[in-house]
Amino acid sequence: MSDEPNIPTPAMEDAEPKADMAPAPVLLIGLLALLVFWGMVYLNNHGGEFNQRVYAPYPDYATVDGEQFRDPVAAFKVRGKLLFMQNCSPCHQSSGLGSPGQFPPLVHSDWVNAATPNRVIRIVLCGLQGPLVLNGQPFTTGAQMTPFRDSKNDEEIAAILTFVRSNKDWQNDASPVTPEQVAKIREAVRSHPTTFTPDELLKVPLEEGKK
Repeated sequence: MSDEPNIPTPAMEDAEPKADMAPAPVLLIGLLALLVFWGMVYLNNHGGEFNQRVYAPYPDYATVDGEQFRDPVAAFKVRGKLLFMQNCSPCHQSSGLGSPGQFPPLVHSDWVNAATPNRVIRIVLCGLQGPLVLNGQPFTTGAQMTPFRDSKNDEEIAAILTFVRSNKDWQNDASPVTPEQVAKIREAVRSHPTTFTPDELLKVPLEEGKK
């Protein structure tokens, strides 16, 4: 064994790691800055100025507020249309034309366009069964109108009938229906055990209190 010290050679010294400073890649800094800028632009355009009441695609609360319904009847009709499509269109069709020999049309219907909704409210609450005269023409129906008094509240029934009675695309131009009108008639027919017949409904005055 040699007693000579192990002296590093110049080659070994060059192989030793050294701490040094290196410039950051300019391209990477540029990409990072661009990403931050794009993120801020996106938040500015889609964050509604950080207003919790604003969500895409609305850029700010003023836009959201400007698109709100100002006419409560218009908002009621929109809700009524949705309820109609969910509950009534399978029989009366989304067009309101009904099914020949089964379900009467609601388009340009004299029953729908009556001066007051006293009779049609009763139909929706209790249902209808039997042949009727529609716009002066006999309509024989073998199907029964489903009663909705146990499944729909006053506001929902009023919304559906408001949509149907004021749907100008269906040539209907009657007055809207209020939940208070439905509630009043609901109480009046509470003891009515079965569906209405057309003859029964024709005896109901269009205006309450009149015979």
